[in-house]
Amino acid sequence: MKARNSSGGYNRRVNFAIRDARREDFDQLWRIDQACFSPELAYSRLELAVFMKRRGAFTLVAEEPGAGKSAGKSPARVLGFVVAEGNSKGIGHVITIDVIAEARRAGVGSALLDGCEKKLRANKQQLVFLETPEDNAAAIAFYKRHGYDELKTVPGYYANGMGAVVMSKRLAAA
Repeated sequence: MKARNSSGGYNRRVNFAIRDARREDFDQLWRIDQACFSPELAYSRLELAVFMKRRGAFTLVAEEPGAGKSAGKSPARVLGFVVAEGNSKGIGHVITIDVIAEARRAGVGSALLDGCEKKLRANKQQLVFLETPEDNAAAIAFYKRHGYDELKTVPGYYANGMGAVVMSKRLAAA
């Protein structure tokens, strides 16, 4: 899946493409996850690898193009990623969306979520769920702007004892 976006957003203009993750992206994706979340919420290398390899799972990457590796030019840089999965009952799950700090509020997260939802719809998913820490007001507001509704709070959901807000969205047919 390739989509080019150039977003004015709230910060700077960012040019990026959405694509499927490749095996060689893993180390960079794990480092982004470590930077996006506190140590008690970030995934271990094993956890992230397991989520990415689960049946029905996929990972999309937002990549800022570089000048290429030839002649000492910089390679493309990953700005963020989303890991999600769908099941045979038509239910999708967004496992994580991570965007590097300097690319936030520039449309990267929105494009990743949109790409994720499109892929879930194409795979016959009719409903999608996600969890986010109950103290992450910015994430809750982000998901609400994208049509997600709060369902419930699950106390002690995360390893650090923090609760999670469970949110869902009905996906319209593709």
